[in-house]
Amino acid sequence: MEIEMKNISKSFGAIKALNDVSFSVKGGEICALIGENGAGKSTLMNILGGVLPADKGKILIDGQEVNFQTPADSLNAGIAFIYQELNLINDLPIYENMFIGRELKTKNGTLDLKKMKTKTKEVFEKMGIELDPETMVRNLDTSYKQIVEISRAIMMEASVIIMDEPTTSLTDQEIKRVFTMMETLKSHNVGIVFISHKLGEVIEFCERYTVLRNGERVAEGMVKDVTVDDLARFMVGHDLLSQSIGRNFDQGKEVLRVENISRKNEFNNISFSVKAGEILGVTGLLGDGRTELFEAIFGRRNISEGKIYLNEKQVEVENTTDALKKGIGYLPRNRKENGIIKDMNIFENASIVTWPKFADYGVIDEKKQAKGFEEQVKKLKIKMGAKTDSINSLSGGNQQKIVLAKWLIANPDLLILDNPTQGVDVGAKEDIYDIILKLSKEKIAIVILSSEAKEIIRICDRALIMYHGVIQGEVSGKTMNEHDIMRLATGGQLN
Repeated sequence: MEIEMKNISKSFGAIKALNDVSFSVKGGEICALIGENGAGKSTLMNILGGVLPADKGKILIDGQEVNFQTPADSLNAGIAFIYQELNLINDLPIYENMFIGRELKTKNGTLDLKKMKTKTKEVFEKMGIELDPETMVRNLDTSYKQIVEISRAIMMEASVIIMDEPTTSLTDQEIKRVFTMMETLKSHNVGIVFISHKLGEVIEFCERYTVLRNGERVAEGMVKDVTVDDLARFMVGHDLLSQSIGRNFDQGKEVLRVENISRKNEFNNISFSVKAGEILGVTGLLGDGRTELFEAIFGRRNISEGKIYLNEKQVEVENTTDALKKGIGYLPRNRKENGIIKDMNIFENASIVTWPKFADYGVIDEKKQAKGFEEQVKKLKIKMGAKTDSINSLSGGNQQKIVLAKWLIANPDLLILDNPTQGVDVGAKEDIYDIILKLSKEKIAIVILSSEAKEIIRICDRALIMYHGVIQGEVSGKTMNEHDIMRLATGGQLN
């Protein structure tokens, strides 16, 4: 199958989401569709998926024009859309998830469970997947949930699969599993549209690329002919800085010091300090214990031994509420699961942490609350409509800024940022880096937990590298490099 989208335009009121965009994909290729949040990627794919109608333009399948009125029309034509938010039901087994909405029934009208299990097993065998169809979905890790979604698309005889940010929340091992599956699909002549902000993955796994910016196609070609820097430049319209900031800063007083803190099976005998205005990075590989360490400092976990000092006074952080009172803020790792509350609007998400701060005898001072929110919207350059709009109306980058605003309104002395740029595009990353630098100049002590060595090098003054729950070494200043970080992260020593 070959799909061609020609001269597609789409507006939402006065906003031109797509302007004369053309895009194509054919069976047996992995084509990357990239661009910043708001560039028009989702709108274009929603038109292909039958979710939205185009204002202008046409869609051709194998040279024949088609008109999709509903998602079912697109699916019946062989196009499957796997969204970033996986559409699986955790409390059902795999085989029932595979047939949701298309259940097989016996002559008596009851569910034909045996046939559904058999057909699920047949698809798994065809794709080389070792999964028991009777496994409950809640017992699968995220990568296998992705694989179940892909298998469901194959069962529906999809010839082209659209994958929206399929690796955002996956570990390195899980990412390999999903890409192995994608290579298998390719060998079965299935075409894949790969939407991602991870440009390294685009370079490694895709053959062609199309770049959208501000609703227009600005670049396309073969991946072998470009670099990550080229793609980033196409996306934002200018070169991005990648080297260390190498800044000189005036260290303030010591904000945090931990001495020999441990928690069984997670981290052991950890000691370090952070000063006001300093940006400390903490990195390593999967299972290094950094998230567990800082969740303990934030009061989400208990420590079994050791001491914590805040502003040179020994403290016991009893829980997360106590941590906030003591001046600690924590931006969590997974924004969608732990950072935002989807049923609340933008303003509620940004102010929930500080409700006690603005409350007098249980009554919230809405004027003070609104003032704090408006200051952060301006400071963080958050792009949004009305503050009462759903948090889901914002791009990933602006959602992340709202989560950051939530903690900044609390005016912390210490701000812990766990993977602060996860799931945001390269332009939004630069915005967040600028925000972090400005916060450090305001004498906030900042700790960045990140799996990306380049991010640590780019933004941090120094970094601790963890390995199996201990601090394996430290790098700092302009001498930080990926080689040394990886050497320490794998248990080695620096010469």
